[in-house]
Amino acid sequence: MDPIERIKQLRDELNRHNYNYYVLNAPEISDRDFDFMLKELEKLENEHPESFDPLSPTRRVGSDLSKGFEHVVHERPMMSLSNTYSIEEVDEWFERVRKALMGEVFSIVGELKFDGTSISITYRNGRMVRAVTRGDGTQGDDVTANVKTIRSIPLQLQPGDWPEEFEIRGEILMPWKEFERLNAERSYNEEPLFANPRNAASGTLKTRDPREVARRRLDARLYYLLSDNLPCDNHYDNMRKAAEWGFKVSKEMALLHSLEEVDEFIHYWDGHRRELPVATDGLVFKVNSLRQQLNLGYTAKSPRWAVAFKFNPERACTPLRFVSFETGRMGIVTPVANLEPVLLSGTIVKRASLHNEEIMQELDIHEGDSLYVEKAGEIIPQITGVEESLRPAGAARIEFVHECPECGTPLRRIYGEASWVCPNKYGCRPQITGRIEHFCARRMMDIDGIGEETAELLYSCGLVRTIGDLYSLDEAKLSGLDRIGEKTAQRIMAGIEASKQVPFERVLYALSIPNVGETTAKRLAMAVPSMEHLRSMSVEELSAIPDIGPVIAGNIHDFLREPVNEANIDTLIAAGVTMKVDEERLAPAGDALDGKTIVISGTFSRHSRDEYKDIIVAQGGRNSGSISKKTSFVLAGENMGPAKLEKCGKLGIPIVSEDEFLSMIGE
Repeated sequence: MDPIERIKQLRDELNRHNYNYYVLNAPEISDRDFDFMLKELEKLENEHPESFDPLSPTRRVGSDLSKGFEHVVHERPMMSLSNTYSIEEVDEWFERVRKALMGEVFSIVGELKFDGTSISITYRNGRMVRAVTRGDGTQGDDVTANVKTIRSIPLQLQPGDWPEEFEIRGEILMPWKEFERLNAERSYNEEPLFANPRNAASGTLKTRDPREVARRRLDARLYYLLSDNLPCDNHYDNMRKAAEWGFKVSKEMALLHSLEEVDEFIHYWDGHRRELPVATDGLVFKVNSLRQQLNLGYTAKSPRWAVAFKFNPERACTPLRFVSFETGRMGIVTPVANLEPVLLSGTIVKRASLHNEEIMQELDIHEGDSLYVEKAGEIIPQITGVEESLRPAGAARIEFVHECPECGTPLRRIYGEASWVCPNKYGCRPQITGRIEHFCARRMMDIDGIGEETAELLYSCGLVRTIGDLYSLDEAKLSGLDRIGEKTAQRIMAGIEASKQVPFERVLYALSIPNVGETTAKRLAMAVPSMEHLRSMSVEELSAIPDIGPVIAGNIHDFLREPVNEANIDTLIAAGVTMKVDEERLAPAGDALDGKTIVISGTFSRHSRDEYKDIIVAQGGRNSGSISKKTSFVLAGENMGPAKLEKCGKLGIPIVSEDEFLSMIGE
């Protein structure tokens, strides 16, 4: 078969399998077969660059994005709905609709109100054109690159009678399962937890790296279709059409013909919503007929033909047993309310974080208090108040501790933050074992077999007191420990040996340098490609690295000069751990831009802005953030800023398009 034809065939098949898997939940092939097809397509596309398509299934994983998002004005304003909080208020809305329609027969579409972040997606000729957040209702952020990574949203529609151009609106969601996984990961890294899936979805959609968006596995539900040429004259049938075209439309949507059916819908979902894989915070009711919607019209803020019903949050009052104070890997001390067990949203709640001293003071918790715990569509229990009428007479107020609960060291306040920290980094047990566990984790050194319990065990028996000690272990030492058999010992030793080949950026991430996460470690490694060079740099030199800044630079500088860390790094070097970036990754790709200073502006389809920055450096050029007389040219994508355009005109700076730039470097 002709390669170009095969590329088209593979794209069509992969789009269909994506639809079957992520929308219909009815896969026809195994994950393995899907991956083989995807790899074949990727190989063919690399061999035939003329076949490039920004909507190819191989582009789903995304690439680095530029800082910030372009603002896009909505063609049709995205209005909010009026909220109701009782069945009686919904009934009153229903009666207002009945009176306004003056006796006309009408039906209502009942839908779940998904708790995510609103999105508007435009399609032209069956292909995704743009995805924009709600913003202020008049304009929103262009998040197209991120939305492309969401596999339940089609890039290319299934064959059907879709309009030439239309807009579909819905909600970007994070399923409960992914939310729990993400928060477990953030908890391990001692990063702030997302309070609920809505915040997680919203934060993820505004993440500047689409690869991270793809990793978080967002989902979507689409619920409204807009076009000058809709296929049907009513909302319900239009959404059924959208489902045929490949959109993930809620199967729970129902056509209701009376007030009694509306009330039954509310009663049913108030009890069954907890069985859903995604978060909901209410229901939405819409008049079905588009003509009747038009006749009912709008208020200044919301449509008269629709209303939202909000569920009451689940709340319980339970006695406080005691407040514990717990020290984490980075030394932050967190107060935790230990509660009498209470059933909330289908799970038993025994503990809830009080976060920090300020929140404790605001709640004014006393010994023996009864606390209100809420979930309100959230999986993380929140302490929302105290029932003072149940407070025991003379109960003492619970104060934040002044010393580390683990090692007794006086705590220090982090400047500008609410957190208190134990400064005994290298003598406080949970900080030490936390660093050992972090070092061995999958995305760091990937030493299989050493998790939290094993890290504690190795520390307790004196075998591993620093990360460097890991490289002095052997099978005989491990096999003699409780819970570690011969096979586990072999697995750990194999992991330690393999860890010596881990790339330098992951070694930097594994060291637990304060504020140096995965992304910062990668940028640092590419800017300073060896540990030897990094150890010799001043704070000022480190601060000059893009995206590092003085605070992180100070943390890196101080970390590398701490005697314990110096000894650890020397031990890792002696053990053969990778301490520099492979020269092939640093080798310049060419000299097409040698000596040129280039400014990047706008959005691009072939590469992201960050990728273009890397390309410019690899081709001998220099990136600049502002236009001046020294600027050689501006690499301009779509929506180039008018101020930069005007400045180019005044200074006579050439403007180079994306295609012209790629030709310039021979791509």
